[in-house]
Amino acid sequence: MDAVSAPHAAEAAHLIDGSLYVFRAWHSMPDEFHDADGHPVNAVHGFTRFLCELLEKTRSDHVAVAFDASLTSSFRNAIYPAYKANRELPPPALERQFVLCREVAEALGVRVLIDHSFEADDLIGSALWHLRGHGRASVIVSADKDFGQLLGERDEQWDYARNLRWGPAGVHERLGVHPHQVPDYLALCGDAVDNIPGVPGIGAKTAAALLAHFGSLDALLDRVEEVPFLRLRGAAACAARLREHGEAARLYRRLTRIALDAPVEPHADALLRRPGDVSRLEALCERLRFGPLSRSRLRALAG
Repeated sequence: MDAVSAPHAAEAAHLIDGSLYVFRAWHSMPDEFHDADGHPVNAVHGFTRFLCELLEKTRSDHVAVAFDASLTSSFRNAIYPAYKANRELPPPALERQFVLCREVAEALGVRVLIDHSFEADDLIGSALWHLRGHGRASVIVSADKDFGQLLGERDEQWDYARNLRWGPAGVHERLGVHPHQVPDYLALCGDAVDNIPGVPGIGAKTAAALLAHFGSLDALLDRVEEVPFLRLRGAAACAARLREHGEAARLYRRLTRIALDAPVEPHADALLRRPGDVSRLEALCERLRFGPLSRSRLRALAG
């Protein structure tokens, strides 16, 4: 894992997994922050500090923050109703703060991406795909391993909290598979965070070994009769499970593959950062009871 030695060049677009950083702020910030009406705003304060610091460090001209609109209405829920069913819905106090975090980002001139059918991952993936078509590299600001599948030769992922960044080779170092194999890998070994079970008995190391040998989930299932002859612990039992659960694995891959056709504007400057809305920021500062330091940072960034 490589520590970040210097901010990435400003010409790269920065695509931020907004929901992740709102949740982190919600869990890490003390409950002492309240707005002018007495509602808790600890997540908004934490997210605003994060966003200000990121914008100050990168000075990126192209930047977007993607949010999840719902845990129950994405196209994946229609495919597999149990998708993310293990997660509790955010409490109303946090839902309210998500809206305020979006308002802060918009007031800073940052493009906000949100959709009820596509998740933040899909919005980031689609934005990255369009940017790549225009010759622009992207930095995905998130710790989520799912994003590894999006990384091209010039792209990077940045785990901001741990100050780590990696490209396509880093995906292989972390997971044992190449970026294009990540959806197959997650379909095989499962993803407990999203309530995707995977193939019973196949863990991360076995999934990586199978994909190193066969290349893809489809090739693995088409040549499953070869599995018992691999130098793999429990190879015969593994082959039997793949025969039984192969079609389920193909279904899970539809869940683990990030969509590239989400409704994101395709033109080159769709994510160009706009001048901040100073009057809107001032109103938010009053409403959210930001302190002098936060106010001065926001004013500077809006300028």
